[in-house]
Amino acid sequence: MTKTVQDIRSTFLDFFADKGHQVVQSSSLVPDNDPTLMFANSGMVQFKNVFTGVETRPYNRATTAQKCVRAGGKHNDLDNVGYTARHHTFFEMMGNFSFGDYFKEDAIAFAWEVVTKRLDMPKDKLLVTVHSSDEEAAAIWRKVAGFSDSKILRINTNDNFWMMGDTGPCGPCSEIFYDQGDKLAGGPPGSADQDGDRFLEFWNLVFMQYEQEPDGNGGHIRKPLPKPSIDTGMGLERTTALVQGKFTNYDIDLLRAIIEHSADLTGVSPDGAMAPSHRVIADHLRASAFLIADGVMPSNEGRGYVLRRIMRRGMRHAHLLGARDPLMFRLLPTLVAKMGEAYPELKRAEALISETLKLEETRFKRTLDNGLKLLDEETADLQSGQALGGNVAFKLYDTFGFPLDLTQDALRARGIDVDLDGFNTAMEKQRAQARKNWAGSGDAKMDAVWFDLLDKVGPTEFLGYETEHAEAQVRTIVKDGAVVDAANVGDTVHILVNQTPFYAESGGQVGDTGVIRTAGGAEITVNDTRKMLGKLFVHVGTVKAGTLKNDDAVELVVDHDRRSAIRANHSATHLLHEALRRVLGNHVAQKGSLQTADRTRFDISHNAAITPEQIAEVERMVNEEIRANTPVVTRVMPIDDAMESGAMALFGEKYDDEVRVVSMGTVADGANKSYSVELCGGTHVKRTGDIGLLKIVSESAVSAGVRRVEAVTGAGALAYLNNQEKMLQAVADVLKAGPADVFERVRTLMDDRRRMENEMSNLRRQMATGGGAGASSGPDVKDIGGVKFTSRVLEGFPAKDLKPMVDDLKKKIGSGVITLIATDDGKASIVVGVTDDLTARVSAVDLVKTGVEVLGGKGGGGRPDMAQGGGPNADAANDAVNAIEQQLAS
Repeated sequence: MTKTVQDIRSTFLDFFADKGHQVVQSSSLVPDNDPTLMFANSGMVQFKNVFTGVETRPYNRATTAQKCVRAGGKHNDLDNVGYTARHHTFFEMMGNFSFGDYFKEDAIAFAWEVVTKRLDMPKDKLLVTVHSSDEEAAAIWRKVAGFSDSKILRINTNDNFWMMGDTGPCGPCSEIFYDQGDKLAGGPPGSADQDGDRFLEFWNLVFMQYEQEPDGNGGHIRKPLPKPSIDTGMGLERTTALVQGKFTNYDIDLLRAIIEHSADLTGVSPDGAMAPSHRVIADHLRASAFLIADGVMPSNEGRGYVLRRIMRRGMRHAHLLGARDPLMFRLLPTLVAKMGEAYPELKRAEALISETLKLEETRFKRTLDNGLKLLDEETADLQSGQALGGNVAFKLYDTFGFPLDLTQDALRARGIDVDLDGFNTAMEKQRAQARKNWAGSGDAKMDAVWFDLLDKVGPTEFLGYETEHAEAQVRTIVKDGAVVDAANVGDTVHILVNQTPFYAESGGQVGDTGVIRTAGGAEITVNDTRKMLGKLFVHVGTVKAGTLKNDDAVELVVDHDRRSAIRANHSATHLLHEALRRVLGNHVAQKGSLQTADRTRFDISHNAAITPEQIAEVERMVNEEIRANTPVVTRVMPIDDAMESGAMALFGEKYDDEVRVVSMGTVADGANKSYSVELCGGTHVKRTGDIGLLKIVSESAVSAGVRRVEAVTGAGALAYLNNQEKMLQAVADVLKAGPADVFERVRTLMDDRRRMENEMSNLRRQMATGGGAGASSGPDVKDIGGVKFTSRVLEGFPAKDLKPMVDDLKKKIGSGVITLIATDDGKASIVVGVTDDLTARVSAVDLVKTGVEVLGGKGGGGRPDMAQGGGPNADAANDAVNAIEQQLAS
């Protein structure tokens, strides 16, 4: 029976688990420990600090199936995807790692056993490379595999010396190749035709011996790592293709299922001329889905921009297949069915992924239609080998939002290039703006001092779930980034203790404040509590009295009133989250939150403004749960059990093996869980009634597809409502009406105002067009070159009334040109009208530009029959009229 992708993934992990390796979950695609990376692009990313010796783990052997994306930055495979047999934006990297435990011999022996005994690859099809300087590895291969020297190829290029980037861990490596037979072109690695398809590399064993660092002179130096380690990476898709006897990765069971689904929906064969489009869609669907599941949303900058490029490239290929309605979201169930078991986050985020894909494709359709139409027009006369002008490519990008790579991709099949120099010249002014590629917007670098302290003092024990008061011992004092022995009055310091009731900022909940005291009279005001490395609770405060020293016994007291307000807001957020999902739909997912003592701020994935009626229903649901006054129950359980119980997790959040599950609210008839069940490490009320009341105070857009809801609770909600009532009463007093009558009174006043404004506007127009008060002196109509011309300079006249007045004058004179200028507060607005019978001879746009220039303005525009503009020099109004007359006469 042919092994599937799932079989091979499990075989690999089970093998190394049997060899004493800890099976570690894939890290998020968004690295949390390396600001130099846009996305996780290899299995070792989550272990980088372990390899460099600044972090320790409770295990020294690990194995993973790591999600990887290469699309942007140094590692960018996007342009090749779909057109080659093996390029992907998303792929899985199987890996085994040794942190100072075993080294080359075991790494080679393990790999050989997996390949030949677990995956049953024929030995005569295998060969390996080693770095030319690594005779040790060559000798081990001879011993373990029985290879002759002809099967061990020595390479002295960078292909066999692995580096993560310009800096970081590195070392010689040994690659395992599979000979696919002479039916394919290509020579062995190191030969002139090594880039052919015959010899396929599928597993790289990196012997991590060095760390590369800048030398301060523009070069680099390599230092030995504290302990030699092992980092291996086996491409799951490549390996599966070899095991299944497929030439291309896109024919393996996982990707073929998506491709065939795409073919079914579009009616286009999965093979032949359109095969690249099906492949692009299958690959880009995987990348998009996993990025969204890890918290990345399409946007115009950073990671979100790369996601948008991937999504839109896939959508363009759906368009090529004839899909005129969103396609990619319809393929999502196939992907989830194939990969959801191995990656549960894909199942949890399925509704959000589907909604995001559908919305993005719907929005992009108009861009795509307009861009492709312009592209077809501009390239109609171009032949293969010619290039599209860079200015046209930039217009597509700047005006239509059509990325350069999409333009290149669309022209590829016709053999047409793009003038990149011309594009880059046009792009220069845009480089500082939103649409640019990655500009290092990763997370801040972790300070090595916290790694040192974590090893030295260990994690802080948190007592704050049970108490707001505790005694502890000072472990470390940090001032200005350095460890100190003591802190004196006026010093602002970071304090570590062995245990604390202070909650450290995380999960959107702000850190506690309060006071730390010693028996010797020292007193420190704690202004914030922060969490470093996920385990150290750091109290940030200022010494108000006495001297604080290392090892001092201290009393820690949390600000009770502030903590109470924060936990009420946090618990209310859980109820709010569930209510929003019930009212708006299951696609709603938390995209960010902030719980302070004053209010809760909650960002969600939703693609439209939340209506007042929806807000009212959400408030009703939440306050109903608050009034029910049910207990808030917290349980600690394994993450897998928590997910099976139906607890909601946050997309992109990294959880420990054991998690806190917070349940609150009523249990509906027939339901097996409370109203809200979420994974959460924050502090919460004991009963929902402790929240008191929730009132939503605002709803707004944060970015495309993300809405922000702000609310207040308890005393804050009461204060908000009291303030609203005071304002209503103040308005009622001014109107000399009761609060209940304010609405009708204001509506009547607004109706009266609109009526009077219309009457005044009509009177002004009648006076102006009839030459009455307010109009300039001079003849009403002139004959200039056989064209009737009338003009007015109107002081204090509303600019918005000029166009209707021009229309009136057109009717009065029948045929001619009208120029009106309104002046107010030193500025001037100008409108020029030309009757339809004259627009072939006279353009209102040309005339208005002349007037605008005299008025000191710039531009001006409109239609041949009506144009407008303005300028800052009202004193030049009559000069502007004269200039227009002269232009008309010429």
